[in-house]
Amino acid sequence: MSPNARLIAFYLPQFHPIPENDEWWGKGFTEWTNVAKAKPLFKGHYQPRLPADLGFYDLRVPEVREAQAELARNAGIEGFCYYHYWFGGGKRLLERPFNEVVASGKPDFPFCLCWANQTWSGIWHGEPGRTLMEQTYPGPEDHREHFFSLLNAFLDKRYVRINGRPIFMIFRPAELPDVSAFIQQWQGLAVENGLPSLHFIAHMFSEDPAWDYKAAGFDSCVVEGARRAFAIRARDLFLGVGSNGSGHRRVATRDTTASRFREWLWRRSRATLGQFSNVRLYSHAFPFMLQGCSDKPGVFPCVIPNWDNTPRSGTRGWVLHESTPELFGMHLREALTLVRSRAPDERLVFIKAWNEWAEGNYLEPDRKFGNDYLRVVREEVGTVEIKMESPTGIYAHKIG
Repeated sequence: MSPNARLIAFYLPQFHPIPENDEWWGKGFTEWTNVAKAKPLFKGHYQPRLPADLGFYDLRVPEVREAQAELARNAGIEGFCYYHYWFGGGKRLLERPFNEVVASGKPDFPFCLCWANQTWSGIWHGEPGRTLMEQTYPGPEDHREHFFSLLNAFLDKRYVRINGRPIFMIFRPAELPDVSAFIQQWQGLAVENGLPSLHFIAHMFSEDPAWDYKAAGFDSCVVEGARRAFAIRARDLFLGVGSNGSGHRRVATRDTTASRFREWLWRRSRATLGQFSNVRLYSHAFPFMLQGCSDKPGVFPCVIPNWDNTPRSGTRGWVLHESTPELFGMHLREALTLVRSRAPDERLVFIKAWNEWAEGNYLEPDRKFGNDYLRVVREEVGTVEIKMESPTGIYAHKIG
């Protein structure tokens, strides 16, 4: 664990074929299918984004999971937060990589879960009316089955805990009917099965209406601000100021007002001509992406190395343009200041994400930046002991 923070990276288990994706999108589909076919939509647009050290991996391969853990550990990341899909009635998707991690005991690297309780639709593929897999909530008996499907993970010594309690995040907490009863039921089951209780985290977006997560039974929340980057008021953009999460206003970057105006004019002219214009400069956006966070205990910041979901959705997507490791380092540094005064066990900072390649938010090495984003993470959290080589041989060069 870093003395400065406990970094937890969201982890997408989409990189292996499943029968449902074969049916919906064609035989052999994985997230790499979208990544590899991506095209630049404007001059200087960084696409396609292609992996370097780990290649186009398959998460069914244990050596791949070991190599990922080695990279993350060496960068000072404490653990992965796996997206977990339970649609009700026992229906799960993409569960194989995590199940194999738990069953095999490898890699020896901490993990936790975020229940991504959303209906899968075709919205990002231009088919908003197409339902692929509906999220349902059959009731208490289904909640009980859900809990016991995860009990072995909660009991695992690798599971990420806060003050001894395994954490469990809910992605859309307000969409879970009677969420207070759900939490109460799971807390009872946890105690009955040898756990001190669970630490529930509500995943929230900075632009969402105010919602009292404490009253609903949650212990804490994580605030994600990616969408905020695309809703910056023109006045704040031109002034170059944002809120650092604890309410203080300050100059965001060295960009001049003239450069901000040029970027705004470029977008406006492209929109007028019917060209792709859903673009913000990362340097303009990141100072706004911690809005909604605070330095109060129980509110965990979420940092974002980049965003570009055009590989999935083409011209319906959104792009944060010209992210660099150095700019991300500034963003991460700001988040670290929000947690540094807390008790060590409560200094969590989430990173979105470890491997969301088709959304452009990933830390894994790519062919443009190599390991530079991981190097910046290591430098900011103050990790000093770096292993020189991976025993798996999956990736070639060292970090740093």
